[in-house]
Amino acid sequence: MGSLDGRVAIVTGAGRGIGREHALLFAAEGAKVVVNDLGGAVDGSGDDRSAAQQVVDEIAAMGGQAVANSDDITDWEGGKRLVDAAVETFGDLHVLVNNAGILRDKMLVNMSEAEWDSVVHVHLKGHFVPTRHAAAYWRERTKAGQEVRAAVVNTSSTSGLLGNPGQANYGAAKAGIGAFTVIAAQELVRYGVRVNAIAPAARTRMTEQTPGLEDIVKVPSDPAAFDIWDPANISPLVAALSTEACPVTGKVFFVQGGTVRLFTPWTMAATVERGDRWTVAALAERLPELAGG
Repeated sequence: MGSLDGRVAIVTGAGRGIGREHALLFAAEGAKVVVNDLGGAVDGSGDDRSAAQQVVDEIAAMGGQAVANSDDITDWEGGKRLVDAAVETFGDLHVLVNNAGILRDKMLVNMSEAEWDSVVHVHLKGHFVPTRHAAAYWRERTKAGQEVRAAVVNTSSTSGLLGNPGQANYGAAKAGIGAFTVIAAQELVRYGVRVNAIAPAARTRMTEQTPGLEDIVKVPSDPAAFDIWDPANISPLVAALSTEACPVTGKVFFVQGGTVRLFTPWTMAATVERGDRWTVAALAERLPELAGG
């Protein structure tokens, strides 16, 4: 018995890297998987749709069930077709893993409008569109009196939650995904849907091009050593969050190697106050204290 027996899951960006590992583990744990991928390069260019089919073939070879899908997750009708593909092929949908993304890193003063727009579009809208159509499906099932025990797992990043120079576009989108996760969890709980996010640290085409990570993510020279950057390390958390009995929702987790940590959302900490409106001079004097300076 697998932990995801009977579950139908969509995994976006599942042709390579972390998404591929998600799809393979989900299938190994008994899920039927829709493997979505456009097959683009790291910057979003290109269109090699065989990537998704190759993962489907791997799943079939291990005795699992999967179907390839190449719809654009940022396209409104494409997102609906993706959800429909799961329902029409496997009869239902229980899990949506939003994983697809691109990189176009530049320092802020050198970043073009297109580099900003494309990254925010793929990551942020690429999370919203599939989630919107999946949520509509689950809402209609609930209205029809059927029990829904569904899960959405989004993909954020430490670049957005902690910051990383050279990734203003990517980080802003990933921070937005963190906020989107919390709000979607609050809204969709009434329909039996849980929403969580991960901020993974693993070796992928994207991290190999991330400023400051190029050399760190290399495969260990000792084959017996635990490879903390192996993308397969990420998928067990995603699978656990996708099980029918998992109670967790509205959370964002860091995951790397054998480490899983809970992120604490934005919180209000140090305070200065007075009984009436501040003057500029008085507030300027107290700001260093408030900022911990």
